[in-house]
This record gives sequence, structure tokens and C-alpha cells, in this order.
Amino acid sequence: MRPVAILGIGQTQIGEHWDKSLREIGGEAAFAAMHDAGVETVDALFVGNMLSSTISGQNQLGAFFSDWIGLWKQEAVKVEAACASGAAALRAGLMAVSAGELDSALVVGVEKMTDKAGHDVTSALATAADADYELEQGISFVGLNALIMRRYMHEFGWKHEDFAPFSINAHANAMHNPFARLHEKISVEKFEKSSMVATPINLLDASPIGDGAAAVVIVPAEKVVSLNGKPKITIIGSASATDTIAVHSRKDPLFLSAAYESSKRAYEMANVSPDDIDVFELHDAFSIMAALSLEACGFAEKGQGVRLGLDGRISPKGERPVCTRGGLKARGHPVGATGIYQIVEVVQQLRGECGATQVDGARIGMAQNIGGSGATVLTHILRSD
Repeated sequence: MRPVAILGIGQTQIGEHWDKSLREIGGEAAFAAMHDAGVETVDALFVGNMLSSTISGQNQLGAFFSDWIGLWKQEAVKVEAACASGAAALRAGLMAVSAGELDSALVVGVEKMTDKAGHDVTSALATAADADYELEQGISFVGLNALIMRRYMHEFGWKHEDFAPFSINAHANAMHNPFARLHEKISVEKFEKSSMVATPINLLDASPIGDGAAAVVIVPAEKVVSLNGKPKITIIGSASATDTIAVHSRKDPLFLSAAYESSKRAYEMANVSPDDIDVFELHDAFSIMAALSLEACGFAEKGQGVRLGLDGRISPKGERPVCTRGGLKARGHPVGATGIYQIVEVVQQLRGECGATQVDGARIGMAQNIGGSGATVLTHILRSD
């Protein structure tokens, strides 16, 4: 298997894009990535998306986007893994290029979520849970995370306000990201006074949905000769793992086993440890997921992920920088695109392009994309060479 590098990146601002269609949003990110890579065509297209059939009424996104961006004769396919669809699409493209089947691939994560009413989007998102044993009982996706968070607080003695640093950090970082949806700083007081969604999760615990797309062009690392002064970014670790889709079926609902397994395999592949990671773009769809991800990936002991935020260690200048461009919480969470946004943001860090939220000396970055409430988890580790 040959090493693979990220040659180009592109993204759109996340928001409510009433004036843009699904194809326009995805095409904008795709063209930006190809322009950044300096290429006019690729061997294949992989599209990460979850909700196109339910929200936009459009399937067959591979052909849909290859038609729009002019890749008519090339292989193209949609990859779906709930909220982990973006990272799953990247891994599919990565394996094909690494195996020598392709010499280049364009990976696009895209989602158009605001064309339907809120209750319709909530129902569509809930399909990431177990239809027979969870949805039949009337549970929503936020409800599942609320149950997990309530149990975590009971088990380890944390108060709701102890989770505030995750959201505060994300919002502070998003202020410097022009592609982020939310540009507003928050405080502990504002966090605590926010409207309740599903106890104990309130509005500022939860990430906002939105319309958006992000894209990367990947090629064999050996073919990257010059990037106009930019460092070569190589994917040195990639792994995917699964857990039970229903939370109640897990041996320990307070431990993300799939996150542990995928990060462990990615560390082994990359020949690094948690201490070597300079920046971590974690999947903070809800603040509880931030804590659980830090624990599963070896950055904190079980039940102590919250402590990293309280100790001020998660900021760009801290010991364990996370969500340096706003994370899902403030950058926004267009679900099928999120995994590629995370990769784009790690690349920006390793290129030194993050301005006020740049992590000094960042050379190795990790992105972890979670599907459902932890049923599918993909971890990628990137290095600047």
C-alpha cells in the first residue's frame, strides 16, 4: 500500500443557503479543492452524504455531482455512514488510491439541511439510530445523547456547567473562521441560561445544522513534488470501527468503544501515540460527545474528559487543542459534510493557515468523525512533511 497525500482542499461557508441548490454547494467545494490542487480532473469521485434522499429528494449523488463538475466518464459513488459519511467517503477514496487502483480522487462531503421544517430534519437525523429498538420508542437523536449525558453526570459527579468550556472554546475559535456558521462568543452564564432542548442538553450544548460542503483531492504521496511553498500533508493513519447501533445494547454506554478501536488502529498505523497529536478535531455534535471522545482516544481517563476543558487545556494555545476552527458546535454540522470539514481544518493547521487559532508548531493532526451515537467512528491522522 502506497502513502497518500492531500493535494488540495476546499469548503463553503455553512449557513442557510436558500439561494443555492445541493449541486451548487457541493460543486463550489469541489471546484475550490481542485483549484487548490492545481488539477482539472481526477480518476474518481467519492461523495459523503446522509440526507439527500430524505431532504432533497435526490439519490445517486456520484453521478449527480460528476455530471455537474464535468467528470462524466469517471467512477463516482455516494458513501453513507450517518454523520460519519464524510470520513467514510475519504477512507473509501484513500484505500483505492493507496492500493494503486486510482492515481487521484476527489472526495466531497455535502449536505443541504435547511430546505425542510425542523421536525422533518429531526426525523431524518433519527434514522441514524436503531429503528426497531430506539425510534419505535419515540426517542430522538438529541434525546439519546441527553440520556448518555445525564448518566455521565450521575456516574462521575459533574455538573452541567462543567461542560461549558467545550462550547466556549468552540465559539471563540469560530470567530476567526470565515466558513463557520456561528460568529458569537459565549460565557458560562450564557451557556447556563440557554434554552433547554432535552434535559440536560440545552441549546449551547448542541451543534447547529446547516447547508455546506467541503472537499479534498488526494493523490499518491510520491507524486507530490511542489506545492508552491506549502508543506506536503500525508495521511499516515486511517481506521474505521463500529459498535452496536442501539445505545442500550452496549456493555458500557459511557465509553465510545468504536472511537477507542478506530483511534487505536490509526495510532498503530501512523506509529504515534496520543502525546504526539498536536491538534484534534473531534466530533462535538453535543458537549457530552467531546468528553467521551477525549477519553476514548486516550487524552483523558474515563470520566475525566470534562477536566481538560475546565483546566483550560483545549484552547489553541493549550496542551490539547481541539475544535480549533469552531468544531461542529460553532462551525456548524451539515452532517454528511462534517468529516471532510474536519480534514480540511486539520490540513489548514498543518499548513499554518489558521491565523489567530493557529497551533504553534503543529505537525501531526487527528480528525475523528462519529456516525449516530457512536455506532460508526472513523479516525484519520495527518502529518506535515
